[in-house]
Amino acid sequence: MTTDKEMAKKARATAEQPEKLDLRSKDIAEEKRRELARLFPEARTEGGKIDFDRLKRALGETVDAGKERYGMNWPGKADCFKTIQKPSLGALLPAPKESVNFDATENLIIEGDNLEALKLLQKSYLGKIKMIYIDPPYNTGNDFIYPDNFSESLQTYLEYTGQADAEGRKFGTNTDTDGRFHSKWLNMMYPRLYLARNLLREDGLIFISIDDFEFDNLKKVCDDIFGEENFLENIIWKKRYGGGAKEKHLVSIHEYILCYARDIESIEPLFVPQKQESIEHYYKLKDNNFEKRGPYRTHPLEATKSMGERKNLVFPILAPDGKQVMPKRQWLWSKDRVAEALKNNELEFLYNKDNSWSVHTKQYLKDEKGNLRESKAFSIIDNAYTQHGTNEFLEIFNDAHIFSFPKPTGLLKPLLNLGTTSTDDIILDFFAGSGTTAHAVLDLNKQDGGNRKFILVQLPEPCDPESAAYKAGLKTIADITKERVRRVIKKLNDDDSGKLGLNGEKKQDRGFRVFKLAESNFKTWNADVSHDSKTLEKQLELHIDHLRPGRTPDDILYEILLKDGYPLTAPIEKIRLAGFTVFAVAGGAFLICLERKLTLELIRAIADKKPERVVCLDEGFEGNDQLKTNAVQTFKTKGIASFKTI
Repeated sequence: MTTDKEMAKKARATAEQPEKLDLRSKDIAEEKRRELARLFPEARTEGGKIDFDRLKRALGETVDAGKERYGMNWPGKADCFKTIQKPSLGALLPAPKESVNFDATENLIIEGDNLEALKLLQKSYLGKIKMIYIDPPYNTGNDFIYPDNFSESLQTYLEYTGQADAEGRKFGTNTDTDGRFHSKWLNMMYPRLYLARNLLREDGLIFISIDDFEFDNLKKVCDDIFGEENFLENIIWKKRYGGGAKEKHLVSIHEYILCYARDIESIEPLFVPQKQESIEHYYKLKDNNFEKRGPYRTHPLEATKSMGERKNLVFPILAPDGKQVMPKRQWLWSKDRVAEALKNNELEFLYNKDNSWSVHTKQYLKDEKGNLRESKAFSIIDNAYTQHGTNEFLEIFNDAHIFSFPKPTGLLKPLLNLGTTSTDDIILDFFAGSGTTAHAVLDLNKQDGGNRKFILVQLPEPCDPESAAYKAGLKTIADITKERVRRVIKKLNDDDSGKLGLNGEKKQDRGFRVFKLAESNFKTWNADVSHDSKTLEKQLELHIDHLRPGRTPDDILYEILLKDGYPLTAPIEKIRLAGFTVFAVAGGAFLICLERKLTLELIRAIADKKPERVVCLDEGFEGNDQLKTNAVQTFKTKGIASFKTI
């Protein structure tokens, strides 16, 4: 029988042990349980779970207890939540040789399955992304690879990319003869959109390109995930000039871009600054105000039928020939505003074929102070065609047909103007494809001097060995993504070479860090294996040295950063303490020691730096429990809030 003294001794020993760093991605379900318990403590049970009967009583009449409810369902939806809630044990390994300006840049290109990547980004980028744009594979019947077992796990990705034994598992296209044709596509999209929503800021926006085939399903899924009250707009993209000789019925020249807010109440009115394109397309007229206010366009002063009747807006305006012009209904402006406009030459009189006058307002490109106007954004994008995207790609790759039908940057730039409010915002694209999003971000930064950051995620889907891309040395779609962004950066830098920075302009971030999805650097206990003695013995042998062979200190470093909630772009400095190398993160607030033989002198040197957090390799203590206990006490004495081992 255990005595009170023995129990107290055991408790002290536990308290003197450092915490273990959690190698899993964020536990989504646990986070939601905690939030429910915080909001409704009366619904919490003794074991920390949620009692739904108590929760219903707390919510009162707002609970819908009926069986028949409006909503969308499909085969596999329940499994989507299992997929979402299953943490990732993967890691993102740095690839500096494939990067541009790795040590200084804050842009990311992640090569891997976007579901796993989204899970791994949850701790570090939760609520930090201002805008998401995705162009997912359209459900045409053969576009997207999907595992037959629907597991969507890290193992599935490793098998797909040839990093693990397939064990007979098949991968195939989603043929339109499959009875679960729409369901497969929805099962692919739902978990990714769910996880993406978590990453958005409260004032964040997501834009999703889609065609007719899954538009209605995608709209319902987004209503389910984001809430239909957060639906902002269905933007129409006119994707081509015309054509359609092969089309059977109507000529299809448009696609859609669904836009949702994370929280529509946090969104400011959406305006877009007028650009050179606006001058060319809309503002063509000039008058004596041109030097200060630029060109103008006209708009009828007469109100439309949609405007309510207001008798004070019905009055004559004197035309250039002395005739009085009366509105057919009423004017848009009051007498005083019209008088001011006449004085400032802000009205234009047009002589009609029936010898009558019509009155128009002058809408200048610039306001009275000479600043470019902002205008309400339109829900139609009609000056960026698919052919423009193809032409951009041909120019970048010297007329080689590397990628089919890339989205044009002219489509992304209006969306970036809508979706970002600061020139330092982060933009995420987890179906990166050819890399148009990064191209548009870099171009827009050059135009307005901004420093927006991008995060791209792209599956290393193999290119056809007979394709121009493969023959050019680009073996996967991810290779194409990286190479395009490299070439865009080189062109921008070449264009700027020799130019002097004016007015203290900040140097723009023209680089990207490449990370590749892989298994964790640490061999984790597999609870799913058989529990027979031989299998368990093998599991224990694997953990004698729990670091995977071939992994570098940088590999381990970035996994620790990500799993402990730091971004992959956090500033890192190597420092020497007591003759050993220690990584100082975020100005020394977080110290990581990956030495495999720790000493008391090193522990004291780390403590003297007084960081907020410390992580060491567990094997660094080599079973020396006394050294580990001393480390816990030393760090506690120095006021270090968190000490963990891995």
